[in-house]
Amino acid sequence: MPRAPVLEVPDGGWPFGWGASLKEFEVHLAVERGLSSHTVSGYLSDLQQLAAWAVERECPPADLDRDRISAFLVAQHAAGKAPRSVARLSSALRQFLVFLRLEGTGAAGPESVVRPPRPPRILPRTLSETQVEALLAAPDVATPLGVRDRAWMELLYASGLRVTELTTLSALRVHLDEGFLKVMGKGRKERLIPFGEGAEHWMRAWLALRPGFRPPGEALFIGRGGEPLTRQHIWRLLKAYAVHAGIRRETVSPHVLRHAFATHLLDHGADLRAVQAMLGHADISTTQIYTHVHQTRLRALYDRMHPRGEG
Repeated sequence: MPRAPVLEVPDGGWPFGWGASLKEFEVHLAVERGLSSHTVSGYLSDLQQLAAWAVERECPPADLDRDRISAFLVAQHAAGKAPRSVARLSSALRQFLVFLRLEGTGAAGPESVVRPPRPPRILPRTLSETQVEALLAAPDVATPLGVRDRAWMELLYASGLRVTELTTLSALRVHLDEGFLKVMGKGRKERLIPFGEGAEHWMRAWLALRPGFRPPGEALFIGRGGEPLTRQHIWRLLKAYAVHAGIRRETVSPHVLRHAFATHLLDHGADLRAVQAMLGHADISTTQIYTHVHQTRLRALYDRMHPRGEG
């Protein structure tokens, strides 16, 4: 469900102190906590819904209390917000109340936000190993751009990178001889990720061609003019290669390759903690969702193959 429209204010700012509070909170998230621009933008987008609701009631941030917070969340439920949207909004609100308390201007703390019911667990989409092989074989490696695309696709599947981590990856952070790369992930946390011989082979092939594109910087994967590939470019290319490989384009995305990386590792006996470290998950509960995918695949295999299954 789309997010509610933000209340328009004639002077372009938020009255009753909301403009200053939201700006200070943005600086706090980006500078003091080092969160990514994507995460900061998500928090602020959610909190603008709270600001719109509060401005209509002439309520400044300092006057938020348990009753007002509860009334706001009830209004979100009544507006038909999906459970996941309300859960995300509640998380942003708790962070904002922590910030107000640190600043000495909050009337309520994060404990005032009643935790919403846990949204239903949605298992991530993934690809079979056969589908991944077909996808990786789709680029025309007789061309330099085809070699480039084979290299970044191999690296995505070999390392489980987020698409933003891929597009911002520097050539200097890839250590081919040692077989690992350094990634700056969410919260500016660095992690080391190994990769296999397949990714190494195509990375070497691409690095031999990359100077011909006259890159002005250190970005590993670049376009025809030497500019770094964008998230949108990666998405478009991957969708096109999915169609070429005979896979429905709506089932393929960079994140689906990340899911395939984790699921296939578990299928072959990898340790959950090791997968957590490579994915860069702060909490192992985030990684555990892949065990459910793994178990679901095992169950389907059993039902299909065992004489006493549902086959």
